[in-house]
Amino acid sequence: MKKYLTAFFCAGILFISVVSAQVSLPSPSTTQTVKQEFGMGSIELVYSRPNIKNRTVFGDLVPYGKLWRTGANSATRLTFTTPVEIGGKKIDTGSYALYTIPSEESWEIILNKGISNSGTSGYKESEDVVHFTVPAVKTIARTETFTIQFANIKPENCDLQLVWEKRLITIPIITNIKDKIRAQIDAAMLTDKKPYWQAAQFYFEYDKNLTRALENVTKATEENPKAYYMFLYKAKIEKEMGKNAAAMETSKTSLALAKEAKNDDYVRMNEKLQKELKKTN
Repeated sequence: MKKYLTAFFCAGILFISVVSAQVSLPSPSTTQTVKQEFGMGSIELVYSRPNIKNRTVFGDLVPYGKLWRTGANSATRLTFTTPVEIGGKKIDTGSYALYTIPSEESWEIILNKGISNSGTSGYKESEDVVHFTVPAVKTIARTETFTIQFANIKPENCDLQLVWEKRLITIPIITNIKDKIRAQIDAAMLTDKKPYWQAAQFYFEYDKNLTRALENVTKATEENPKAYYMFLYKAKIEKEMGKNAAAMETSKTSLALAKEAKNDDYVRMNEKLQKELKKTN
């Protein structure tokens, strides 16, 4: 009988252990991965997101004047697939740990090579890639969960924003796409299939070379005489160059082609452009 009781007791302990091992709870600081297309590549962000939980964050939970891993758990990581510029310094492709040193009025921003560091443990100042200071902006809204997000995304610049409690930290990021696109266009122009349409868009929107934009869009329309959208684009370039009479004639061509194609959007856009051109005469 004693043997049976001992066996039963051991089996009970084993059962409780198995049940306990199967219990899982949500992480108090969830991990988020964000991938943002930027320039000619992308930026990937991996970080953990603590909550306020009725605590005072800055100056208490996150002390002023001390190195912070910029989140919870492991150090926050940024990965760039193309070179960028941050804090006035060029940053090569690769992964970096994002550290910060908060204070009341400003934050020190640090990109560091120690991507395998556990939080701030293992941090070495000698591995800093860039170290600069940005303002700390007080917000009216209170953000419960620590948030890092990409904002104000344009072809060659964007902002990395850190938002928590009533603080907003903005880190500007810059990239250069013009040299790469120009090289692609120059190479493609040596082939039989010349990218006149793409070249026109590049020179007008990025390079701000209106003469070359007009040259290329004219050749594009010659190759695509029914492309109403190309004619409208050409009219906009001519308007920008102050060639209002030419812009009006080009827009009339675009309008007729848009009506033929039954594209109401381009009909409206041409009518709007022509009204603007008449006001300037």
